[in-house]
Amino acid sequence: MENPRFFGQLLIITAPSGAGKTSLIKSLLRTEDQLQVAVSHTTRPIRPGEREGSDYFFVSKESFRKQRDAGGFFESAEVFGHLYGTGIKDLETKLSSGVDVILEIDWQGAKQVRSQVCHSVWIFIAPPSINALQTRLETRGQDSRHTINDRMSAAREEISHWKDADYLIINDVFDVALAQLRSIVNVMRLRT
Repeated sequence: MENPRFFGQLLIITAPSGAGKTSLIKSLLRTEDQLQVAVSHTTRPIRPGEREGSDYFFVSKESFRKQRDAGGFFESAEVFGHLYGTGIKDLETKLSSGVDVILEIDWQGAKQVRSQVCHSVWIFIAPPSINALQTRLETRGQDSRHTINDRMSAAREEISHWKDADYLIINDVFDVALAQLRSIVNVMRLRT
């Protein structure tokens, strides 16, 4: 029987900073051919090891606002003083080619997406505890003490949105969390 799917599925993955969302997604992508991440636009500075067009499209605030005002983003939000948004053309191209697409966004963007695409799947990745989250942020070495404190302050608000998601994964043991994420993707693909 021919594959009856003409459009890809939309998978939203949210988490507070340091919960392991990006690491889980990168590991999942290594084994999934028909799954891609929508590359977001951001106004934040590039971090060591990040690549333009692969991790993000790094743009100025002026350029971002111009694209947003022209209707160029499917969703957008301000997070820690920086603007983030998913370009609508890239997303539509991927979905129409039958590829399943991950939106790696925050809860604000997830709520925008859900209001537009009710059949999307929303997964919330949570740390095993607030203390574990703080330890992860401190040991990854990407942020200043001030930024870590800001992220920890925001984490409680972010974690409160787990109940809005369809699925909750507690990322305590990485391989277990990855297996759970893979299971959700497989179930998503079996929906009618």
